[in-house]
Amino acid sequence: MFTGIIENTAELLEKTKYLSNVSFIFKSELASELKVDQSLSHDGVCLTVEKIWPQDKTYQVTAIQETLAKTNLGKLEIHHFVNLERCMKADGRFDGHIVQGHVDLTGVCDDILETGGSWEIYIKYDSNSGNITVPKGSICLNGISLTVVNSENGLFSVSIIPYTWENTNLRYLKKGDKVNLEFDIIGKYVARLLKS
Repeated sequence: MFTGIIENTAELLEKTKYLSNVSFIFKSELASELKVDQSLSHDGVCLTVEKIWPQDKTYQVTAIQETLAKTNLGKLEIHHFVNLERCMKADGRFDGHIVQGHVDLTGVCDDILETGGSWEIYIKYDSNSGNITVPKGSICLNGISLTVVNSENGLFSVSIIPYTWENTNLRYLKKGDKVNLEFDIIGKYVARLLKS
């Protein structure tokens, strides 16, 4: 389990396709603190650390076909950055919200507005997916726990403070880019109960 509080970013150095899977080699200051078989969130996608080269600050993870189809990882290009978060420690603080590392679907950046020192990002997603957002509710966007500002059917916005902008890959986001979305688990259970 994760909380959506980003610890660092990682730069993609290599991308290798093997059958239907893709292995990624990332470089990050966090590499020396990782261990093999550890769960690590990459833009909100839980992947298992397979190899580590601490002297080079690099490590390897692999995504299977289903993960590549449901997330933006398959579209990553060399030198792109992803947000990293290690799994939550049992004695840690719960600073964000419950994040499973299981992306529900991708959304598309519809607009980015600079609002006098902060940014408001608008995200469109498939309204037929059954997922919803609510104002002041939680959403996980590229692994980041954020609070929903505006919420409509298939569209929501979040406000980004300077610290988050500077310390995550959101500063590279452009209109039309795909983002990973994990909707609030409590909201998903409530929606399922109401349906049945």
